Amino acid sequence: MFGSMKSGANAYAKVGIETGVLAASPHKLIVMLFDGALSSVRMAQLHMQSGNIEAKGKAISRAISIIDDGLRSSLNKDAGGDLAQSLDSLYEYMSRRLLEANLKNQPEMLEEVYGLLQDIKGAWDAIEPGAAAQVKPNVSQQQAPKNAGYGDLGPRLSTFASA
Repeated sequence: MFGSMKSGANAYAKVGIETGVLAASPHKLIVMLFDGALSSVRMAQLHMQSGNIEAKGKAISRAISIIDDGLRSSLNKDAGGDLAQSLDSLYEYMSRRLLEANLKNQPEMLEEVYGLLQDIKGAWDAIEPGAAAQVKPNVSQQQAPKNAGYGDLGPRLSTFASA
């Protein structure tokens, strides 16, 4: 009569994600992409351990999509210089490792990518624009750390809210 509790919870979660994306700053959008990629890699590890091949493949595909179509495509290689180029190469490496982990069923490759994502996310968290203002109240918004080579993220991230 009213549908399942699970479908209601999923709909609520989807609305929450979409609302979060619409209200988020460019910095927060990158954080959300990292969170999604980390979650997908962790889910792939769990599915790999349980032998659920289909779910493992979907989780790995989602992680690759977030890395390639979200993090990597959002890099501004012109403005970001060497940092953006290095991140681009690292993201490409992570995507290849995820594909290889899927094909060879290698959990240690998933763990490697998970660790790399955590490291980059940790650095990204450290340059949060609000954090810079709290540490040095005299620093103007124009002097706050830039988005590490990421350009305007708005329209590209809407695809991840529905994933």
